[in-house]
Formats: sequence, C-alpha cells, structure tokens
Amino acid sequence: MPDADLAREGAGTPAPFALPAAPSAPADPSVMSLVDHLAELRRRLVISLVAVGIGSVVGFYLAPQLITFLKAPLHLDKPLVYTGLGDAFFINFKIAIVVGIVLAMPVLVWQLWAFISPGLTREERRMARPWAPLALGFFVIGVVVAYVILPFAATFLLSFSSPDLQPLITASEYFGFVTTLFLAFGLVMEYPIVLVLLAKVGIITSARLRRSRRYVILAIAIISAVVTPGGDPISPTVLGVTMYVLYEFSILLIRAGGR
Repeated sequence: MPDADLAREGAGTPAPFALPAAPSAPADPSVMSLVDHLAELRRRLVISLVAVGIGSVVGFYLAPQLITFLKAPLHLDKPLVYTGLGDAFFINFKIAIVVGIVLAMPVLVWQLWAFISPGLTREERRMARPWAPLALGFFVIGVVVAYVILPFAATFLLSFSSPDLQPLITASEYFGFVTTLFLAFGLVMEYPIVLVLLAKVGIITSARLRRSRRYVILAIAIISAVVTPGGDPISPTVLGVTMYVLYEFSILLIRAGGR
C-alpha cells in the first residue's frame, strides 16, 4: 500500500513551512522595573529622613540659643509666653525640624539627584549636574532674606499697638510665623533652578517665559500672599519682588544657554 507508506514517511518529517522559534532578547539589566523604582525611592526617602533626623538632633540642642536669637527682632524686654502645657516642647521641636531640614539640604539634594539622574540621558545629566549644588545656595539665600525682613515685618505689625491695644505675643504663634516664613522663602528660591533645568531638557524656552510674564506676575502675587504668614504687607511684597527678579534672571540664563 504505497499511500500508507507515504503517509507514514510524511508523519515523520517536519512541515517544510515550520520556522524555528526566535530566541528571546535578553533583558536589559539597566532598565529598572516598577518594583525596583519603588525600592529605590524608599531607600532615598529613608536616607533623607535619617539626615533630617540627625540635623534635627543638632537643632534641638541649639534650640534655646536659636530662640533667643530669633526673638531679638521683636525688641521686647519681656519673655514670650505659652499657654499649653506642651507648647514649650513643641516650639523647640519645630525649630529643631527647620534646622534639621537646613542642615540636611545637601543630602536631600543629592538623594533627589541620585534618584532622577538614571532616567536622564548622558547629555541631560551633564547639563543638570552643576545646578544641583546651587539648590543648597538658593535655599540658604532664601532663609537669609527671610531673616533680614523679619524685623521689618514685626515692627510693622507691632506699630498698630496703642494704650488700648497691647500685644501679648505667644511663643507658639511667633515661632510658627518665623519657621513658616523661613521655609517659604527657602523653598520658593529653588524655582529658578527648576526653570533652567526644564529649559535644558527642551520643555520650555526663554521666548515662552517672556510671553508668559503677565500670567507669572499674577501667579507670583497669589503665591506670595498665600505662603507668607502674619498678614503684613512687607513679607509678601519682598517675596514677590524677589521671585520676579529671579524669574527675569532665569530668562537671561536660559537665553544665554541657547534656549
């Protein structure tokens, strides 16, 4: 039976059109999975929190001297009062946290850079690297500016006192005002670096920033009024003017960089 013999021979030979399976491409070891990214983020956050904690320990030790130093702009002969049983501790703790953030700022900036730099190209890393240390300098400048205007803001607010209106300033309220003012100025000073880095990677240009001036001025006015505590006109005015000057400075830097 030749047909049966042919069928048996055909069953033992592979089909002529069957192709071998393509070998799978090896996984790129440089590409991190989502789990790896989350683990890396957690590690960076832990390191940052430890740095802030160590700086806060130093700040808690220095808190009594800092309280005397920060109280000086009020020009009050009497001490500040507190009304809650735990207010004195929390005031020292709040000051310690602010000092911890300031002292840990180099570590915070480095951890942020170490987390985002693997996602950048070599050219983007080369352009952005010099700006990372400047973040610390801008933050310190912001804190210094806040301390400089603190006496003027305090004097303005206390100028409304009268024989019928005498201030009874609580320590909690005053140091809440001071720490918020310092952090607001320090963090706001970072935005020129953000603008320059966005321009480096091609997201914005100096021409686009120039066209957006009217909207930026409005945004600066709103942000200055919201983030500054106390209700005095001096703090938001100085902050707003500083932000606008930095905005124009950022445009010059971006234009000088060819963007």
